[in-house]
Amino acid sequence: MSKEVKNTEMKKYLKILTLIVALALVGAYFAVPSFNSKINEIIKIFDPQGDAAREFIKSYGVYAMAVSFALMMFQSVMAPLPAFILTFANAALFGWKVGAVLSWSSAMAGAALCFYISKILGRDIATKFAPKAALESVDVFFDRYGKYAIVVCRLLPFVSFDIVSYAAGLTSMRFVPFFIATGIGQLPATIVYSYVGGMLTGGAQKFVSGLFILFGVSILGFMIKKILDDRKRKRV
Repeated sequence: MSKEVKNTEMKKYLKILTLIVALALVGAYFAVPSFNSKINEIIKIFDPQGDAAREFIKSYGVYAMAVSFALMMFQSVMAPLPAFILTFANAALFGWKVGAVLSWSSAMAGAALCFYISKILGRDIATKFAPKAALESVDVFFDRYGKYAIVVCRLLPFVSFDIVSYAAGLTSMRFVPFFIATGIGQLPATIVYSYVGGMLTGGAQKFVSGLFILFGVSILGFMIKKILDDRKRKRV
């Protein structure tokens, strides 16, 4: 059996397994009252107005870090729940350094999960509804500039972290460039929110958000310039 055939078979099995797990979880949510209640309880802790996330994580004692990691993965799949709630909670419970490492690593794991879910399930659906030429154009764009686009999106606080991961999975972008770009773009925000995030209010929050936006726009400008330069070289 050739390597290509093996890869196709593996993708087929992964797709079936992913669908089974997804359907089982959805079915359990509607059919099992205790599971439904627990999921609803978890969703409520993402309320930005309170300390529910911190108290929820703290209640698990020695397992608190593992629970926080699992919550970030849950948040990633259940986009667009706000991830910064967990970043603040981790910094308050474990200190800003350990909290930053925990928040960053769990966010990276969540991004990888969303990327692969979209890659396994979403690409086939996209090819059925979108014109082939349009998908090929998107693929070419992401092959050339995808890493810059991912970094920009990670730096802009108003762009959903998880939706970007799902969208990248729909393209032909490879995992390694996506993962590296995500790590680079996510690191500054994680450090800042962990170190001083809990103390930021009002104008200070807007100021820090403005810095991230400015940085993101700068990289966006660089990306646009690179696109225009590439087009000029093609014409020549």
